[in-house]
Amino acid sequence: MMQPEATLPEVYVQPGESRLVKEPTMMRTLLGSCVGIAFRAPRLGVGALCHPMLPRLPTTPGTSPARSAGRRYVDYAIRDLAMQFDALGASRNEVEVKLFGGGDVLVMTSSATRPTVGAANIEVAMKVLAKEGFSIAASSLGGKRGVNIYFNTETGEVLLQRHS
Repeated sequence: MMQPEATLPEVYVQPGESRLVKEPTMMRTLLGSCVGIAFRAPRLGVGALCHPMLPRLPTTPGTSPARSAGRRYVDYAIRDLAMQFDALGASRNEVEVKLFGGGDVLVMTSSATRPTVGAANIEVAMKVLAKEGFSIAASSLGGKRGVNIYFNTETGEVLLQRHS
């Protein structure tokens, strides 16, 4: 198996976190039903990875979540990173986006008629990315197993390691 680049600084993105880096970095995370979304603006040398756990931020009239709490949700995490790239002067069409995860890794005890968390995360991610003007350059979605992803922000390569 190919190994991730060992010479780059490494950042592990925990569930519910988003990280943006301005220097070449190996970003990694472990996904199950969560999605991992890698963003890269080559012209600016900037990359980001988010690891939201649930599809949509619950809305309560008159309140706004703390940024760290909002990043647990797919819709919020995407919009938050979009604003960060906007602030750096990146246009949406120059930002490379890659989407991973959303697996059905939890055992279902009943025949549920509604989508699984993984399927809902995928659906929301695709809709919000499109609405925000991003195109998905690559993806590996769904399945029954978790995955490790290693994202090289310098090259844009993502190494995917499936769990057995």
